Amino acid sequence: MAKYVKELVLNKPEDFVQFIMEDYLRKNSFIMADWKGEPAYRTGDAMMEGYKYLRWYYGNGVFHLEAWMKGTFGGEWNLNGFVGCLQKKPYRESLEQLFAALQQPLPMHQGTMPGNPGGMPGQQGMPNVVPVHTVDNSGAAAMGLVFGILSIVFAFLVPLVSILLACLGFSRARMGAGSRRSGQAKAGKILCIIGIIAAIVMWGMNILMLIPAIGSLY
Repeated sequence: MAKYVKELVLNKPEDFVQFIMEDYLRKNSFIMADWKGEPAYRTGDAMMEGYKYLRWYYGNGVFHLEAWMKGTFGGEWNLNGFVGCLQKKPYRESLEQLFAALQQPLPMHQGTMPGNPGGMPGQQGMPNVVPVHTVDNSGAAAMGLVFGILSIVFAFLVPLVSILLACLGFSRARMGAGSRRSGQAKAGKILCIIGIIAAIVMWGMNILMLIPAIGSLY
């Protein structure tokens, strides 16, 4: 299946694009990995949310990005379609944040460098720092915490729904781990894990309770 591909005409300094991309990759826990013999950035895991991949390059003012998820039997899933849509959606949303950060108006002047919002002017003899907006995953951290709480609640009501909510929450909590709400993200991860364990326990207890009822039928 084809990858998700995006091209943006930015015509911005290379150091600005490099800064925004490094910030995005760090906040979303991407690491350099291998995809079918070629280097690519990877985040996620095999159990809870699946692996997400990304490649990018910038040249002649044009930004090019390819993104995909590892599909069944090692294939490629793009970020559209029904299959895996619950995990594709937050990935697409994070990329939309990235594109917005790359396309922001940049009051760059000669001798300036990009920096985080609220950056201070450089010292004498050093280039000034121009504040820029970067990707903010604080919303994902909050959602991870909410999903974690809901997963525990539903563990005692509908265990399957609890497991689904925990997987969604874990994905968002990981995204929010590098935000200003990292504490919420950490709590969300813990609650999601507890929710899955509780759901499995309740599922097992329900099966054990059904065994005598099934036996009485024979």
